[in-house]
Amino acid sequence: MGMRRATIVLILVLAFVGACAKKKPAPVASTAPPPAAATSTPGPPAPPPRPAERVEESIPVPAISEDAIGNRSLEDLNRDSPFRPAFFGLDSSDLDDAGRAIVSANADIMKKYPTWVVTVEGHCDERGTAEYNLALGELRAVAVKTYLVSLGVSADRLRTVSYGKEFPFDAGHAETAWSKNRRAHFVITSK
Repeated sequence: MGMRRATIVLILVLAFVGACAKKKPAPVASTAPPPAAATSTPGPPAPPPRPAERVEESIPVPAISEDAIGNRSLEDLNRDSPFRPAFFGLDSSDLDDAGRAIVSANADIMKKYPTWVVTVEGHCDERGTAEYNLALGELRAVAVKTYLVSLGVSADRLRTVSYGKEFPFDAGHAETAWSKNRRAHFVITSK
């Protein structure tokens, strides 16, 4: 009965993702100042916009000693998690090189603690509809799970859930906040 339910849920998610594939978040209004009045001599061309910077290093992850990990409660482990979140680009569920490096390091931790079960949470920024972001968050969580399995972590030890835009890491309304919210977050659910 559980397998049938999981199959039905998977079919619904895939149908939903297919239906939402063409939806894109609403364009963000430009915050650039209005153009200056025309002058007789054109100035130098404006520099191209800078690409968003990755934020992995800006989110501190406390170090936990090897001895302290085994004796800690789940609540304490998750509060001071040994796992780092993997970040994604706008409207993407693809792991880039930096994301794969983070997930690989998290896989090494899971291999050290083979009894741990981890839930990979997919998160998005605030742009786009709730439905679009739930589907995208699911794709992000599944992409991370698939990569973990390819690295030798048993699929039985991994769960996925999407929270879409419901639980932002940073509540700001600019790219600096949004880039922190497009993530896969790791939560230890049992040890």
